[in-house]
Amino acid sequence: MASGEFRLRLCCGKRNKLRFLSHLEYAHAIERGIRRSGVEFCLTQGYNPRMKLAFGPALPVGTGGMREYVDLWLRRYVPTDRVLNVVQSSLAQDLSPSEAKYVHMRDPSLSAQCTVGVYEVLLTGGGATEQTVCTALNNLIDEGSVTIKQKGRSKVYDLTTCLPKEIVVRQDSQDSVRVGLSIRMGSQGSLRPEALIVEALHRQDCSAAVESVMRLDTLIESKTGLLKRPI
Repeated sequence: MASGEFRLRLCCGKRNKLRFLSHLEYAHAIERGIRRSGVEFCLTQGYNPRMKLAFGPALPVGTGGMREYVDLWLRRYVPTDRVLNVVQSSLAQDLSPSEAKYVHMRDPSLSAQCTVGVYEVLLTGGGATEQTVCTALNNLIDEGSVTIKQKGRSKVYDLTTCLPKEIVVRQDSQDSVRVGLSIRMGSQGSLRPEALIVEALHRQDCSAAVESVMRLDTLIESKTGLLKRPI
């Protein structure tokens, strides 16, 4: 550990209207809030030093996040409850952290550690029912792979490796369904949950629409397949 440096992990959010922030805007908002809080943070080395801060896997614009992780390097040790209090008071409620924990300086980066995203997708309209959505998703998953077109390009995803856990579908109301699913993420990009669901519904001739997408958590997967939170 470098002298005078302490790596603190914060569990923040990106909720409600703030889910429409880009990842860069989200990062700037978190950084400004930390600066306002008065916490003694470390600076990076080099010609243009910046706050020593690192984020987990980025969220697409419009996708919310309930537990988004941020690593902040501090110049001195401060009790986690004290850091939480001052940072919470300096950030918008829908961004502010709910938890904090010191982690080892030699731990891998958040983007390298967090390889599984846990999502919830809300579907509405089009006669969406639990049975219809389940059938559509199961039929697609049974094929073993899916080709998704995005921005004029096509990419094939192996569903046997992309989906580490069973998909859960439940009726939310008479005309809405919630789909819970986990997706592996990597440096080559990851399958977007809404893209998988839309493709499955299209093949089933179901016109239900995606109302919202929320990432509930990002998890660390061990070599044995055990999933755990970064905090």
